[in-house]
Amino acid sequence: MTPEINPRTGKALKPRWLKSEQIKGERLYDIKRNLREGKLFTVCEEARCPNISECWNSGTATFMILGDTCTRGCRFCAVKTGNPGGLLDPDEPMNTALNIKKMNLDYAVITMVDRDDLPDGGAEHIAKTVAAIQNENQGLILEILAGDFQGKEEPLQTVLYAGRGIDVFAHNLETVRRLSPRVRDARAKYDQSLRVLENAKRLRPATFTKSALMLGLGEEPVEIEQSLRDMREANVEIVTIGQYLQPSNKHLSIKRFVHPDEFKHWQQFAESIGFKGVASGPLVRSSYKAAHLFPERSRVKSSVTREKDAT
Repeated sequence: MTPEINPRTGKALKPRWLKSEQIKGERLYDIKRNLREGKLFTVCEEARCPNISECWNSGTATFMILGDTCTRGCRFCAVKTGNPGGLLDPDEPMNTALNIKKMNLDYAVITMVDRDDLPDGGAEHIAKTVAAIQNENQGLILEILAGDFQGKEEPLQTVLYAGRGIDVFAHNLETVRRLSPRVRDARAKYDQSLRVLENAKRLRPATFTKSALMLGLGEEPVEIEQSLRDMREANVEIVTIGQYLQPSNKHLSIKRFVHPDEFKHWQQFAESIGFKGVASGPLVRSSYKAAHLFPERSRVKSSVTREKDAT
């Protein structure tokens, strides 16, 4: 479906299947207050995720660490960019751990801004955060959605073996090979991302690997199929596929709105080539219902129950 442009805003008008609930509820207020008190950020807010109401009102959130300023400028992303100048908040690891404890989560997703200003890309800070979270939250399933660390193995290994070891390592391919140079920052390479995912599984086989694709940027079906095959060849086990939504007029425009039936097709295709967990739909984002996609779901039973109760 070719987008119809709103003449007032210059942005594409959303079809009916992309309408999401308004943000409201006491649970949402409590989470926001706790985050502000802990000087924490969530990718839910920073990236303007369309599922923020559903996830936050059911008591789940994806925490963003290493600050709120990314050193890269991907053309699809709403997170602010700049040079943090090597600054880190030493209280962030413990504040993150304590907020997760307050929320009584069984499954937490920790993501990061890229920090090319730091020699290790922030790996040691991530490791401290993981250790603090695991010390304060016994039995928690932990997913880390990380950058590419410029393709270096040492910081990747630091993250994988942080604390007692992480359960899921996620790194997003974002788009098909042909569009990657236009969609992502010049430092984010398609093949480098595949190597990061492949190396993660090789370095720590016990960790599940995960990635994501956005549709609606001008990709062709054969390219989507190839990207999913590329992920499987890199031993990626979980994938999410969603609609690209333009955060502002400064970001890439939407080429088309993908119909829900096409997302169902890609779900079936991904499952047919061996992915253990697949979420594919217009409003799906990389951390959407992360607990539900975890291959060992019995370990996150209460979290999955909350998700079902919230839908």
